[in-house]
Amino acid sequence: MRKIIFQDLGLIAYQESWNYQTKLLEETIQVKFDNRKNGSKNATKNHFLFVEHLPVYTLGKSGDFDNLLLNKKQLEEKSIAFYKINRGGDITFHGPGQIVGYPILDLESFFTDIHKYLRFLEEVIILTIAEYGLVGKRSKGETGVWLDAGTPFARKICAFGVRASRWVTMHGLALNVNVNLGYFDHIIPCGIRGKAVTSMQAELGEEIPLEKVKEKIKKHFCKLFDAEIVNS
Repeated sequence: MRKIIFQDLGLIAYQESWNYQTKLLEETIQVKFDNRKNGSKNATKNHFLFVEHLPVYTLGKSGDFDNLLLNKKQLEEKSIAFYKINRGGDITFHGPGQIVGYPILDLESFFTDIHKYLRFLEEVIILTIAEYGLVGKRSKGETGVWLDAGTPFARKICAFGVRASRWVTMHGLALNVNVNLGYFDHIIPCGIRGKAVTSMQAELGEEIPLEKVKEKIKKHFCKLFDAEIVNS
């Protein structure tokens, strides 16, 4: 069974986690490069990070700046950071009360299919929120997990955006648990107009313990990826 090193980094600034993800990705790629150069068979390491971020908007590499509805001064006034980053997807928000998961996986140890990888990440969240009575679904042509997908009441509860280099992944998923949804009013989330964003708290009418949700995410992640979590 594949092993995945788990770390919960807690509440940290976005740049710090981005730097750390990049470091882990580059270390993994270096092992793969050395193996091919030297004919060795050193195993690559797989990682799964949990974080909560201080308030930040991130814009994917093909995202549209017009989907950010605040100017630089307004961002500063509201103490919200902004980063243009190297993942797929458009704009989203990260903040306290949201579980952000960053798998840094060598997909050559699992399967070399990015679309399948994204569907697996979506399935992890669909199974997790189902334990709370929430029916998550996919929306055709729109990566993410939605409630009431395909209806006028569709609302996104989890966003996804990934990057892969030499089949090593980074970035990942952002599940709205107890996050302040007001922050999403200042963007066009994921560049999709006319659809709402929700959270587990908003849907269930009560604050949800983050640690319990994290354990459920880890459980379903391990089952789908046929892996075992080991703590760092």
